[in-house]
Amino acid sequence: MKLLRFGICCLLITTMSCNKEEKNELVLEVFETSASGNKLTKINEYTKVDSATVIKINPDKKFQTLTGFGGAFTESSAYLLNKLSKKNRDTIMQAYFAEDGANYSLCRTHMNSCDFSLSQYSYTPTEDKELKDFSVKEDMDDLIPMIKEANLISKDGFKLFASPWTAPPWMKDNKEWVGGKLLSEHYPTWALFFSKYIEAYKAQGIELWGFTVENEPHGNGNNWESMHFSPEEMTDFVQNHLGPKLEADGYGDKIILGYDQNRAGLKEWVDVMYATEASSKYYDGTAIHWYESTYKIFAEDLQYAHNKAPDKYLIETEGCIDSQVPEWKDDAWYWKKEATDWGWDWAAEDEKYLHPKYSPVNRYARDIIGCLNNWVDGWVDWNMVLDRQGGPNWFENWCVAPVIVDPDADEVYFTPLYYTMAHFSKYMRPGAEVLGVENTDDDLMVTACKNPDGSIAVVIFNEGKKAKNYALNLDGKTKNIGIKGQAIQTIVIPNKELTNTK
Repeated sequence: MKLLRFGICCLLITTMSCNKEEKNELVLEVFETSASGNKLTKINEYTKVDSATVIKINPDKKFQTLTGFGGAFTESSAYLLNKLSKKNRDTIMQAYFAEDGANYSLCRTHMNSCDFSLSQYSYTPTEDKELKDFSVKEDMDDLIPMIKEANLISKDGFKLFASPWTAPPWMKDNKEWVGGKLLSEHYPTWALFFSKYIEAYKAQGIELWGFTVENEPHGNGNNWESMHFSPEEMTDFVQNHLGPKLEADGYGDKIILGYDQNRAGLKEWVDVMYATEASSKYYDGTAIHWYESTYKIFAEDLQYAHNKAPDKYLIETEGCIDSQVPEWKDDAWYWKKEATDWGWDWAAEDEKYLHPKYSPVNRYARDIIGCLNNWVDGWVDWNMVLDRQGGPNWFENWCVAPVIVDPDADEVYFTPLYYTMAHFSKYMRPGAEVLGVENTDDDLMVTACKNPDGSIAVVIFNEGKKAKNYALNLDGKTKNIGIKGQAIQTIVIPNKELTNTK
């Protein structure tokens, strides 16, 4: 009898202990992309390795609110989609914009032509300050249909902003597509151009969220379409022409993002943009690119820009693996340090260190996490679709896109970059608040946010080749999780679980 009672007591103690452990264990879902072959794969079992790493999420410590993630509609991408079978076109569009796909929420397009156009063109080829011949007919065959199709697929919709690479040559001092400045007499004309663009796209059923004032105002080495602005010149144009014109035409709600080039130049620009109440009135935020280095994050510059205008947007509006012909159906290449960028060949000797050979997946994952942890609220990739050459591109400025196609063979390749982008865009939704994170392992990069539906999404990147184990902690609950070497994970903690932690 005593033995029976002893057995029952042991069973009760064991059961109570198990129930306590279960009660203190986080319920969550883990999705992983890895060099070993996972592609946003749901993980149910983990490879355990010895580790004392603790990643603690602090939901009471909140930072910026996310605007979204996405890519760019370019004529090149749209043209390629039109060359594919309907089945493959639909597969790509669903993969980018459907709720069960990457679910892109913030996208860009170009006003007039850019390097990823089939040719150079302007909506106003004829010199006329009233822009009577303004027409977006050049966009009607490819670009506009792609944007409209994306709108139909997207359940929640997405914010769309446009960027000009240059005004038409007749408005510029050098009368060329490349380089030169906007003539001061055409500041009002160029502001009218933006307003007419809104009207023309609205007539096609496309609502613009906003603009960047000029793509890469420092220029691009006088290679493809460009137009130069100093910080003072751009601010003059926005303060005295673009902002007032859009306001007068009933488009005062359209977002205006200044700068739109590399982070290393941020301090000089935001000092001028946000110098006074008048100078900053029409600026809604700052746009940045990553081409100064796809290795260094420039955290101090990002923090400086945020602190200069803490209530305004800070959005990464373009990034890609540039100056590189993409590898076709070779996932391993995207995890290797084989890719170069423009600076590998062309940067000054004292800046070469900013442009090492570096894995494409590492560039994307590290940069997005680094941006989110330094006040950036949106991150937009460049072309959504390119061909096996990395084009088409009239300047032959080849680049890599997350989706590569062979239109002649009607084949599609979703590179690891597509899944890397989806780790953020699919699970970190517009309106999410970035949360504080404590991480005891410097080899793991981590960021987290709380979505509008109450769920928490955590992204963890293990750049090294060794698998790691970590304890994810939230409000006293813990879950031990393993991550492969060379892997990125998104952990989703549902709202119901958060309610139960209180």
